[in-house]
Amino acid sequence: MTPAMDSIATKHLFSYASAAFISSLCGRTEHQTAARLPPDDRRTPHPADPNNRMNHSNQRTPLLPLMGQPAATSSSRSAVGGTLALSGIALSLLAMAAPAHATLPQLSAAQPATLQSCTDLASRLKLPDTRITSSELVKEGNLTIKEMTTPVPAHCLVKGKMKERTSPVDGAAYALGFEVRMPVHWNGRFLYQANGGLDGEVVPALGAVSGGAPVAPALVQGFAVLSSDAGHPTPSPFFGVDPQARLDYGYQAVGTLTPMAKSLIKSAYGKGPDRSYLAGCSNGGRHAMVGASRYADQYDGILAGNPGVYLPKAAATQLWKAQQYAKVASKDANGQPNLKSAVTPAEFKLISSKIVEKCDALDGVADGQVNDVAACQGAFNLQRDVPTCTGARDGSCISADQKSVLSTIFAGPKNSKGEALYPGTWWDPGVMGSNFAWWHFDAPPTRNAGSVAFIFTTPPISVADFRAKTGMQYAMEFDLETDFPRIFATTALYPESPWDYMTPPNATDLSGLKNRGGKMIVYHGTADSVFSPIDTAQWMDQLQAHHGNQANTFARLFMVPGMNHCSGGPATDQFDMLAPLVAWVEQGKAPDTVTANARGAGANVVNTELPTSWSANRTRPLCVYPKVARYNGTGDVESASSFSCK
Repeated sequence: MTPAMDSIATKHLFSYASAAFISSLCGRTEHQTAARLPPDDRRTPHPADPNNRMNHSNQRTPLLPLMGQPAATSSSRSAVGGTLALSGIALSLLAMAAPAHATLPQLSAAQPATLQSCTDLASRLKLPDTRITSSELVKEGNLTIKEMTTPVPAHCLVKGKMKERTSPVDGAAYALGFEVRMPVHWNGRFLYQANGGLDGEVVPALGAVSGGAPVAPALVQGFAVLSSDAGHPTPSPFFGVDPQARLDYGYQAVGTLTPMAKSLIKSAYGKGPDRSYLAGCSNGGRHAMVGASRYADQYDGILAGNPGVYLPKAAATQLWKAQQYAKVASKDANGQPNLKSAVTPAEFKLISSKIVEKCDALDGVADGQVNDVAACQGAFNLQRDVPTCTGARDGSCISADQKSVLSTIFAGPKNSKGEALYPGTWWDPGVMGSNFAWWHFDAPPTRNAGSVAFIFTTPPISVADFRAKTGMQYAMEFDLETDFPRIFATTALYPESPWDYMTPPNATDLSGLKNRGGKMIVYHGTADSVFSPIDTAQWMDQLQAHHGNQANTFARLFMVPGMNHCSGGPATDQFDMLAPLVAWVEQGKAPDTVTANARGAGANVVNTELPTSWSANRTRPLCVYPKVARYNGTGDVESASSFSCK
């Protein structure tokens, strides 16, 4: 399941390396825009950035093939052995250099309280740059969640806006729209619900922030929950022409709304929150990662699911993927590629079945589920294990050209110098998931083109120029050599680059969170087709290296085998990470495993992509990276109790 495993000769798939943080040199892009590096932003260099800002290829080198290549030659095996030896030396030196394990502060448990005021908040509450537009008491049962039978408890719903303004750039009205839901019987905790996608709407503040279908949203658990639109009123990417809207979306919405919400909660209950949590998946996971870095003093617990840690690169990579698929796609009536024809659902199911054939038993039992995804990268070989078509494509084979394109995509993009720009992804049974295909075929022209054009590159394209072509045309014309470096660019109007406002300033230095007793849980589906799970594994490795191999004392990563982006795929993808996070923060109970459920027949939301061989209520332990769930040798293969994390 992870990039490190016990079932192969090497104990570690990737070597930890000390992070080499250097200051960026001044420079210019092709648009003559300077990319500046703030003094506190210590990052490793990047080959595609003229100012050498961030290089994923320098983070670590996989010791096993990531694309299903043939077995290593004797010379390459020798090189791997040398790397392993150096890895062992590096880890030994790291262990010797690390200080003795220090006891981290233990935060006290939150104390409950009862709502004291609600309907009068709109008229009496005066907060800086804030307009409360409504406050009402919602009775128990008046709000329902279609995926749940549990009634939503009585709560106070407050809606409002902060920082209302008119943009000097596009003349549009902007504000930080929000709602806060505060239960009558409060558990003393506050949750910032970080939303996904491009934001742009105030999603109901229920706090459904874990994987799959909701287990028990935070509001039902007694949390006071905040949700926001992150500073723009629609999910259109056009807000990216406004400099402040960019910053709000990137990080300032969280920083601005958090103290306001805490003041509002104090007015409603007579006391502020004892413990504060920030949680979300996808872009919401990115919000959480950024919050852990920028706002560690505001939050006690961070929950980041399938996080787009380096989202601008991931979005640009989606356009590059579309270009690769276009090489084997048919054309529509306008001469544009029909990306869905590049690899059909039947062909992805074929690949998935061959992955299962080669990798199913690597975790100790053939149960139709691949837990040891990392070991699978060496066991599965696309060229060898999937039949090559000699005639027409009929779902029982794929062509040589398709194999070439898929191998390139799963390896990740490189520039003309052969330098990696963003990690690829793993061969995983989850490639058959509909969500996996959506991100590869539907998202590039409909979502990624606009987000890259307006939000993740500087300067943004004009609305008129963008509308003059289709999203597919923009995707096909995106150039890794000239457009990718604009992720790091600035201008006088846009003084912060997309890289700076979208990513954590010091992603691998979370000393602020650690030193105050804060905790962080990250989870990621191993078949995520937009935000690379390899990228998240690399981040965790670097976090460990930076913190003397003691990062697990305050931050833990759980990989979810087979899961697509935040949910779906052939996976046990229903789990609650929030309760374990609270127990860790407030009781010091570090989570070693989290039990995940399959959403088979009878579940509140059924996962239609589960294999028919699975029981409807299959459970599996999710393990702390880099451990893998392995069969104990006896017991029901449908039960998590028959597996251990090793």
